[in-house]
Amino acid sequence: MKVSSFYPVILTDQVAATATFYTEHFGFEKVFEADWYTSLKKSGTDIPFELAVLDAAHPTIPNAYRTKTRGLILNFEVDDVDAEYERLIGNAELPVVLDIRSEDFGQRHFITSDPNGILIDVITVIPPSNDFSSQYVEEVWK
Repeated sequence: MKVSSFYPVILTDQVAATATFYTEHFGFEKVFEADWYTSLKKSGTDIPFELAVLDAAHPTIPNAYRTKTRGLILNFEVDDVDAEYERLIGNAELPVVLDIRSEDFGQRHFITSDPNGILIDVITVIPPSNDFSSQYVEEVWK
């Protein structure tokens, strides 16, 4: 299969508020906007990242699946998680779901959430403990 794009779609009853959240706090830009769907793109990196927001009640969604997204975590790997913590939690006052901490498995991170309760894990990769380093296929923390 040749894939030209791959991105998550958040099903919600708050399309505009959700799109605004990701543009204001995570630097996405709107590339398409309707009252029922917004397509977002984050440019300025080697890989343009995409995210879409769709009204969960829209007729393109099969009836049995017209529910808001649950159980999803969006991971954002960043260069300086402490600076992002200060920006998003300290300044923007986003909710703290998991406070900032370093994990033995090789992450320093914190978790916040969007207006729908979607978890957002902001991560900087750090060297893992000796117990976890052997489980990596490649050394991503260098």
